[in-house]
Amino acid sequence: MRTKAIIVLLALGIALSLVSCQKKAKVEGVDLAVTLGNQPLTDNLMTSVSYAWKTSAGFVKMSQDFKVFVHFWHNNNLLVQDDYAPEVPTTKWEPGKEYTTTRRIYIPKFIDEFDPQFKGQETLVLAVGLYNPYDRTGKSELEVYRKKLSVLPPPVDTPEIIFEDGWFDKETNPESALKEWRWTGKEAKCLIDNPRRDALLVIQGGVNNEAAPGQKVIFKINDTILDEFIPSESSFDKTYPIKKEMLGDKDDFVLTIGTDKTFVPAKVFPQVSDQRELGAQISLIYFR
Repeated sequence: MRTKAIIVLLALGIALSLVSCQKKAKVEGVDLAVTLGNQPLTDNLMTSVSYAWKTSAGFVKMSQDFKVFVHFWHNNNLLVQDDYAPEVPTTKWEPGKEYTTTRRIYIPKFIDEFDPQFKGQETLVLAVGLYNPYDRTGKSELEVYRKKLSVLPPPVDTPEIIFEDGWFDKETNPESALKEWRWTGKEAKCLIDNPRRDALLVIQGGVNNEAAPGQKVIFKINDTILDEFIPSESSFDKTYPIKKEMLGDKDDFVLTIGTDKTFVPAKVFPQVSDQRELGAQISLIYFR
């Protein structure tokens, strides 16, 4: 029995060694440097992240096109996921080259400053690596980079956004492109603190092109039209540098999101019982 046990252990060790060697072979000669656009990091923050993939002279050509996984973990909670396909497919990577991608992520508000256990900052773990998008088992993930990141609460002057008239309750669906959103009616308003300085406004959302084809979306600050557009796709991601003069002299200002068309799902899709009059889906309003 002892001999059999030893043989089994040896076989297991060899198998694990082979798996380990195979994983190393797939990323041999690859290094990754990650640069975050904002320091210090806070929650409720939109920031850029640059990924510089460097191949050495001993880089082994890859036989398949991998995607990049980008995971920000808070304890056991996957707080942010931003997987992407490299602009140059990994099968075309060559020795002695650098392949750089810069993307934008949003770190949602997750710090509870009133928690008795809170010590002034939280820790996120950033894990980045490669994976085969056609492998649903998760076993193809090859982690290349892991780092702990300190995250502070946002500055005290970060504007607060209050959802006022025209909004429906928040909805979530992990399988959808937007993950979570609020529907507007024909017009929806937010009341936002006036920081009395230049700021950045980001609005992400979507429209239902099947239910309301050619629908126009209109953004206004106070009574001034900021933008109006017909989304070419079902989702949109709009960024606006806002000058302080546009916000007025009051302690807060009104952001209005409107549409020229609305639809009632129950009247468009026979299998749906939703009687709400809907405009646009808004997944994120960021102002800071």
